[in-house]
Formats: sequence, C-alpha cells, structure tokens
Amino acid sequence: MSARRTSFYLDKANAKWLGVCAGIADYTGIDLTVVRIVTVLGTIFGSGALLVVYLIIAWMAPPKPVGLYENSDDAKFWQGVRQSPSRSTRDVRAKFRDLDRRLAEVETYYTSRNSSLANEIDSLR
Repeated sequence: MSARRTSFYLDKANAKWLGVCAGIADYTGIDLTVVRIVTVLGTIFGSGALLVVYLIIAWMAPPKPVGLYENSDDAKFWQGVRQSPSRSTRDVRAKFRDLDRRLAEVETYYTSRNSSLANEIDSLR
C-alpha cells in the first residue's frame, strides 16, 4: 500500500528529538524553527501539558515514508492540498482551463484559412 500524502507523519530526517515538530512543520508548511519555539514556549508556560501531548503524538504517529515527495514543489503542492483542498482544486481547474484555451487557439490557428501559413508550409515542401 502506498503512503498517503495528506496524512501526518513524524519527520525523523529533520528531527531533533522524536520528529513531532518536524512532522508538524512538514504537514502545515510552517517554518520548523517557529514550530519548535512555539512548542518549547507552550511547554514552559502550559505547565508541561504540551509535553504529554507531544509524547502521545510521537507514540501514535507513523514515521514519514522514504521518498514520499519527489521534489520540493511536490511537497509544497501537498501542503497546499492539506491546508485548503478547495483552493487546490480551483487552482488545478484554472490551469487546465488555461491549457485548454491555449490548445483551442493553436487548433484554430492551424485549421483556419491562413494563407500566410499555407504559403510557409508550401515553401517547405
């Protein structure tokens, strides 16, 4: 079974301790340093309750599969999907509409009665 790109995983490759903060940063797209600072401050000012939550997440979450994303663009795309699936769908539809429009323009250009294009093709023969 292949790994789901929209699931939360512990990021052991970028981990300092158990990989929870790195996993949260990878999942949300927030800078890793910011996540770590918020976690430390939350643990200090929250009387250690966040540490218990951190340990539970570390115990329950699976590690990130090797090769989950081919490149950084792929990772950014899936972070966007997790943050706002409807926006991602809208962006993909807009890209396909643009491609379809451009393809229609090319098709119209080549199928129209364009004498200059016909002359260029005839000169190549």
